[in-house]
Amino acid sequence: MTVNKIEDLKKFIDDKSFKKIFILCGKKSFITSGAENFFKKDIKQKEIKFFYKNSDLPILEELIEIIKDIRNFEPNLILAVGGGAVIDYAKIANVVDIRPDLADLIINYSYPFKKKYTNLAVIPTTAGSGAEVTSNAVIYVDGIKYSFESELLLPDNFFLIPEFLVSAPKKIKASAGFDAIAQALESLISKKSNTKSIEYARQSLKISTKSFISFLDDSNEINAAEMSIASNLAGKAISISKTTAPHATSYPFTSLFNISHGHAVSLFFENFFKFNFDNFHKSDALFDLKKRYDLIFKIFEVENINDFSLKISSIKKKANLEDDLSKLNIDLKNSSEKIINGINLLRLGNNPVKIDGKDIYNIISKKN
Repeated sequence: MTVNKIEDLKKFIDDKSFKKIFILCGKKSFITSGAENFFKKDIKQKEIKFFYKNSDLPILEELIEIIKDIRNFEPNLILAVGGGAVIDYAKIANVVDIRPDLADLIINYSYPFKKKYTNLAVIPTTAGSGAEVTSNAVIYVDGIKYSFESELLLPDNFFLIPEFLVSAPKKIKASAGFDAIAQALESLISKKSNTKSIEYARQSLKISTKSFISFLDDSNEINAAEMSIASNLAGKAISISKTTAPHATSYPFTSLFNISHGHAVSLFFENFFKFNFDNFHKSDALFDLKKRYDLIFKIFEVENINDFSLKISSIKKKANLEDDLSKLNIDLKNSSEKIINGINLLRLGNNPVKIDGKDIYNIISKKN
């Protein structure tokens, strides 16, 4: 797998059939990535409309604004330039119509997908979500996270451009990069995993475990390219297998406490993996969970679950991903009900060991 150059993107956009281009982007990332320079100076003879997202999370209210703008502008191409939230917005806006019962359809996971509105190409400015290759997208309704899932959500094209990743703030790189590692690891133990997803996840981790910290400490186009590929492979893995308990539990920490997604996933990651390992005899997956952990230990060059936990903790520490809840101003005791109610039950179903609210409270309480 190879990454792209800016020339590849320019050649694609120069296609004469793309007369009107709708560019959806993040306010800060569009500038810091260098993408603004390219799109405002090098793209000519095209009618372009920019939409700068405001919300940190992809929320229904802003999604409706985006859909309205796209339908009014009638573009031949939608370009999503940004992180996972920007890309999810674009994926959803390209297949969903505004209707009075939209919120209910989202909450009940019952939207009737029919067709794409137009061509969609995405350019990630973070290496982490793998959203450019996943057939799902996230949206928040009244602070609760829901997912759309359909093959129609898959972008028509994507471009991995390392130079758009290098200048991102370290905090964003750390959160996104851990998300890629978490996705690959969760994919390996997900009940929906198969031979193909295992290979994608294995390849992803082979790269990310070697490149993540160097990408944070001394970003360059080489390690940015490596993390782009690792993220993309992790995205391919979870598009097949979906994620498990760490991701399911992360969403209320993002919506309630404004913890960035990858950082939220990292908070209790070792605890969840140890829970699954300690209860592997209760697994209702169709594969041998113990053997999957043996594969994980081999990839991470460790002997057992305790060493694996220490390695994950070390990665988090080097990436400055704080997991002390008191330092993050999270009062678990007073917020536990809201947290448990905000957990994504769909993702919990993929966990290899059955897990309920009481188990989750016990797991996350170990951090208190």
